[in-house]
Amino acid sequence: MKVLIHSALVLTAIIAQPAHTELQGIEYDGYLGIWYSNQPTQDEYVYKYSGGLGTYTADHIPMAVYAPAVNKTFFVYGGTLRGQNTLVEMVSYYDHTTGKLPRPHLLMEKGTDDAHDNPVLALDNDGYLWVFLSAHGIARPAWIMRSNGPYSIDGFTTILETNFSYPQPWFLPGKGFLFLHTRYKDGRGLHWQTSPEGRTWTEPRLLAHMEEGHYQISWPWGEKVGTAFNYHPKGKGLNHRTNIYYVETGDFGETWRTVAGETLETPLRDKRTPALVHDYEADGLKVYLCDLNYDAAGRPIVLHIVTQGWQPGPENGPRTWRTAHWTGNEWVLNDITPADSNYDMGSLYVAEAGAWIVVAPTEPGPQAYNPGGEVILWESRDEGAHWQRKAQLTQNSAYNHTYARRPLNAQPGFWSFWADGDCRKLSASRLYFYDAAQSKVFRMPDTMPAREASPEPVTAPVEGEAPNSPRPLRP
Repeated sequence: MKVLIHSALVLTAIIAQPAHTELQGIEYDGYLGIWYSNQPTQDEYVYKYSGGLGTYTADHIPMAVYAPAVNKTFFVYGGTLRGQNTLVEMVSYYDHTTGKLPRPHLLMEKGTDDAHDNPVLALDNDGYLWVFLSAHGIARPAWIMRSNGPYSIDGFTTILETNFSYPQPWFLPGKGFLFLHTRYKDGRGLHWQTSPEGRTWTEPRLLAHMEEGHYQISWPWGEKVGTAFNYHPKGKGLNHRTNIYYVETGDFGETWRTVAGETLETPLRDKRTPALVHDYEADGLKVYLCDLNYDAAGRPIVLHIVTQGWQPGPENGPRTWRTAHWTGNEWVLNDITPADSNYDMGSLYVAEAGAWIVVAPTEPGPQAYNPGGEVILWESRDEGAHWQRKAQLTQNSAYNHTYARRPLNAQPGFWSFWADGDCRKLSASRLYFYDAAQSKVFRMPDTMPAREASPEPVTAPVEGEAPNSPRPLRP
């Protein structure tokens, strides 16, 4: 039986739970994102990173999947309840046929405000939704849930309670799930598991663990899945992440190879492995990974930010948005535009005509040098060598927009989605998406008297290049 949550009494009863609480079959009357902060800095920027982080982290992939059979983009996010700030795992969809959103459905209240526990999503061959509810380290469990019906968010069943962080499940037709994730032991080790149907899983196998571990981003292309990752030097901690590595598998994890096809012995332990894309450690730079995609020939492109140091503020500039592209012979690095926060994050698209497009908060927002800002659309017609600022998607915002995410099989009507929030103090957080077909940004309704509603259009994007827009750092 469905229940609509809207009363303060029900809210209090749910939030009072000291640990996680499953909330199956409950719909909520609005879209509200989680607000989260990490590591106070005792300066004007207040935190190392913070804000509306319902679509955080870059290592939670994918958060949205388009299903052509029903013409809907299903998505998950880290939500909360009105007047509260406890993380609630949410699932919903955008109906491309009607242009409407239903009320989101609640899956679980996690007993924390930690956005590292945000969920991710996969769809199987039969249209069932699989939601992977992350942990952050070993302090809390993680779960795998499956929808009770195909292409439905009305109810879910818990399949497995376990532990994993930074989940990245990929369903490969005819094979099953290839599940990349992180496990915490002596740092952050990268692992993979497989399952033909989502219920029985192989034991976790260690893919890489150099010194203190890694953060990774991954994406499929055809029958292969690739992953790009940095590493944390021994004795320096995660704030000193550097280097980029890339490996891929075309046989469901049986073999891992370099981009040039060299077979690798796993786990990778040596930072000088042939999987190295670029030695940023030698350059004295830190690396923050954003997105992984492929050109028309299946050659990887890694979107990332490089920076002088981990602390927020201008002292660690210049920070730079950059791509690393495998041409078939070598990795080529190209700059896009300056960044003002290590935790700016956006997504890279490759159009059928070959254009590369980045949707990201590259324009400083009202909380400068904090994560996010105003969302800009950039385009390159020469494989990243030159970039043109095509449109400003948000402007005059009250809060910074953060973590613009690319759905799997993204369609123009729901091409990118993200959240906003005040990065320097606790605030409400709303959810947005960009309709590339209409060139419009829409805000998901934060209150919904009816069971479905049309999203609210926000200020129309400004086409073209603004006079004060940042320029690529390389010609």
